[in-house]
Parts: sequence; C-alpha cells; structure tokens
Amino acid sequence: MSRIESDALNLLLSRRDSLRRAPEPPPPDPAASWRDWESIPSPAAESLRTELEEIEAALRRIEQGSYGTCAACGGPLGLQRLRAIPEARYCLGCSGHRDAMG
Repeated sequence: MSRIESDALNLLLSRRDSLRRAPEPPPPDPAASWRDWESIPSPAAESLRTELEEIEAALRRIEQGSYGTCAACGGPLGLQRLRAIPEARYCLGCSGHRDAMG
C-alpha cells in the first residue's frame, strides 16, 4: 500500500467513525401536523448516509487497488485532489464535466 493510500485510509476511517458517532436527530413531535412535516428541509441523515456511502466506496477502491484512478477516464486523480477529498471518484476534468452535464 502506498503512502497516499495509507494516509487516505487513515483519514477515511477516522471520518467514518466520526460520522457514525454523530448524534441522532430528535424524535418527531407526535403532535405536529402534516404541514409541519412538509415544511421541514430534507433531513441531514440523507447527506450523512451519502457521505458514508462515498467513504465506504473509497475504502473498497483502496482494498481493490484502484484508489486514485478516475472512474470516468481512468487517469490519475492527482495528489492534491486526493488530499483535499480522499473519497473523490473523478479527476478535476471529469468532475467538472459531470457537474456541467447535470
């Protein structure tokens, strides 16, 4: 395992543990009306679940030996990008293209 993978592994495991220890949202108020529920923004739990999935996917890529390779073009993600976003799947070029495509 390369030093980049080792550093990423430590960061990803630490972040995963931190997210798993995040406090649970308070239970819903049984007296709340349906309108109250509709006005509540999307729960943070969804973004937490998504981030945990991205971390798990990055850990699998480290295990499989494909970490640091762009899922779209197959090129390197780049050291700066991996340090900034260790769970990144795409290089800057492909990430920008995916964002523009919607």
